[in-house]
Amino acid sequence: MEKVNGQRLRETLEQFSAFGATAAGGVTRLSLSEEDLAARNEFRRLCEKAGLSVTVDDMGNMYGLLRGKKDLPPIATGSHLDSVVKGGRFDGVLGVLAALEVARTIVDRKLELDHPLMVINFTNEEGARFDPAMMSSGVLAGKFDKEEMLRSADPDGVTFGEALEASGFRGDEENRLKEAAAFVELHIEQGPVLEHHGEELAVVEGVMGMCCYEISLHGESNHAGTTPVSMRKDAMFAAAGVLKDLQKQLLELPDDLVFTAGRINAYPNIHTVIPNRVMFTLEARHKDPDVIRRVEEIIQGLPAEEAGCALESRKLWGRDTVVFNDAVVGAVEKSAEELGLNYRKMYSGAGHDAQFIAGFVPSAMIFVPSANGYSHREDEYTTWEECTRGADVLLNAILKLDKELSEPGQEAQEAVQ
Repeated sequence: MEKVNGQRLRETLEQFSAFGATAAGGVTRLSLSEEDLAARNEFRRLCEKAGLSVTVDDMGNMYGLLRGKKDLPPIATGSHLDSVVKGGRFDGVLGVLAALEVARTIVDRKLELDHPLMVINFTNEEGARFDPAMMSSGVLAGKFDKEEMLRSADPDGVTFGEALEASGFRGDEENRLKEAAAFVELHIEQGPVLEHHGEELAVVEGVMGMCCYEISLHGESNHAGTTPVSMRKDAMFAAAGVLKDLQKQLLELPDDLVFTAGRINAYPNIHTVIPNRVMFTLEARHKDPDVIRRVEEIIQGLPAEEAGCALESRKLWGRDTVVFNDAVVGAVEKSAEELGLNYRKMYSGAGHDAQFIAGFVPSAMIFVPSANGYSHREDEYTTWEECTRGADVLLNAILKLDKELSEPGQEAQEAVQ
């Protein structure tokens, strides 16, 4: 089994944590910001220093290509360099820099591949500056309309298209990732499961499907001090009752269902006025489409009235479960086994570029632990040893896939799930 240079990977991760560093040890590196552009330029420099040729497509996605011995579609790997506001040092960037380290290791050890190796930095994965998340991989997969994405504006009114043009990273559409033999994305778990179970790695089989609803209660405003409780149509307490009922019903579904009431708005939102309208969101995630269907049935089965307040629900959005490719998942799992790692197979609850790329390229993911399950916060942490283990699995999975898919036409036989 081959191993990457763990010390070099650590040094590179520490180097990139300076781009947008925050006082509390995290990073703020919003897509196409000055900090992101600095990271992008350094990524390009390091790719070229390692012998990779770098191209950029019309959405700003960056591709570092290491040539292979045969005229075959590339094996691709990577993630994203942008972050949320006051995010962590590992989310996304680990997948990009581990991919670079894999390429460096292959060059250093003269481990020639039949396939080209493609190292990718996807633009605006977080969606923290420009909506939506996973914007550019979504355009590649045909999930989002390019022109609509170019019009997406940040809080200052700058559109994605304007920022992309000013960045110098607006390339050609012909440079887009269109086909590949396989795609593997290394990422931190962003959750507590691996650490809780004392496991070193996750072989990710897919991304959970989800649904998100907005539920509204319509009551009647009146003076908070003069209206008897028995005569009120209080939308806030009605909403509280609906939430409690939803929690009770959802807890009766499989215990690996996750659900969240993450946003609530009350109107007129004055402490001396009975709320006349309360809106909250309810989202749920699970790998089994039937479980998501049952969640939707529960929401759609809510009564038309609660505590004298009219109730409405509407679906904001949803996504289908993405099942990763068996052959690519298998290569990751074999590599973890042969490296002697304690791992589990799991589905991701969070969204990742891989879920869109899986629509046209056989794909899989690798997770390494997140301390305390923390992510999207400044104290996000994954040990250097864990980062290196993930990169080792990534390297060996790519080497396995290169051998398994080296026969011309073999890639087309691997179904994209």
